[in-house]
Amino acid sequence: MKNTKVYVDFITEKLKKLLSIDSPTGYTKDAIAWLKAEYEAMGYAPVITTKGGLLVQLAKGCEGNGGVLVETHTDTLGGMVAEVKGNGRLRLTALGGMNPNNAETENCVVITRDGKRYEGCFQMNNPSIHVNGSYDQQDRTYDNMEVVLDEMVFSKEETKALGIETGDIVCFETRTRITEKGYIKSRFLDDKLSVAILLGYAKYLKEENVTLSRPVYQHITVYEEVGHGGSASVPEGVTDILSVDMGCVGDGLECKEHQVSICVKDSGGPYSYDFTGELIAAAKANGIDYAADVYPHYGSDVEATLRGGADARHALIGAGVYASHGYERSHVDGVKNTLELLAAYLDK
Repeated sequence: MKNTKVYVDFITEKLKKLLSIDSPTGYTKDAIAWLKAEYEAMGYAPVITTKGGLLVQLAKGCEGNGGVLVETHTDTLGGMVAEVKGNGRLRLTALGGMNPNNAETENCVVITRDGKRYEGCFQMNNPSIHVNGSYDQQDRTYDNMEVVLDEMVFSKEETKALGIETGDIVCFETRTRITEKGYIKSRFLDDKLSVAILLGYAKYLKEENVTLSRPVYQHITVYEEVGHGGSASVPEGVTDILSVDMGCVGDGLECKEHQVSICVKDSGGPYSYDFTGELIAAAKANGIDYAADVYPHYGSDVEATLRGGADARHALIGAGVYASHGYERSHVDGVKNTLELLAAYLDK
């Protein structure tokens, strides 16, 4: 792959912008609109699906060759107002797997149906250590925690007068930072890091005038965090479907943040043995730093696609991400290796 650093730099810049656009699952229209404009600026013709995702054809390929659909998701974890409490604070319900332990003391924004935005902080009920003698023993659950609004409200009626009601979206601060050593730290790298990588690959195809032998599509899904993001919108003729999502880093796994992970099995079962083998072979042939791993608690878009009835081979890769569903960390080398594996497999 030519000029890899140029495209890695492009990816990190687009990642920062995408992370700044709130898109918890079910509230992704702003992120999708931005992505649509990005693809159009590169000369592609993306289409917003009825479900709200984004489908773009990158290459037509040669007649008779089976197509490849590459999937990733821009929906993230988040919250929704489940109750405006009597004290004017908000009880939440999770959007996706947002763990309240990981969200404690995080700043957030409440977005109302009419577009108003109110800042607040997600705190345990009665969070002052100088007042609450049971602070350490109290379970961190959505029933025991609340959003404290940065507004002069002390009753249900005062909060509702702001226009806040059940069903409003709650977005958590990302705290995005890219360090001098190349570490990428932020909430919601799952899976906006992969979306940025797909943008980088699309840019690479255009700028390097790469001709692909197969039709190649990208699908940016919007309901992956609740299990049905990739369940539809498979173009005709697709025979291989590749999910690009975060690679897991943790005990019992080989992958590090600097590598691209190739998942051989997760909680949904094994991925296509042949397809996975081709990805491993491509990594080896091109000197790409990779790890093959089994993810114990994981599901991906491509599994939803197969459950939706697609007759295709399936596989999963992604840059290594530490502390998934928390304050996540990856590295620019993981981005580089994932981008190079995409190119090594798709450019053949």
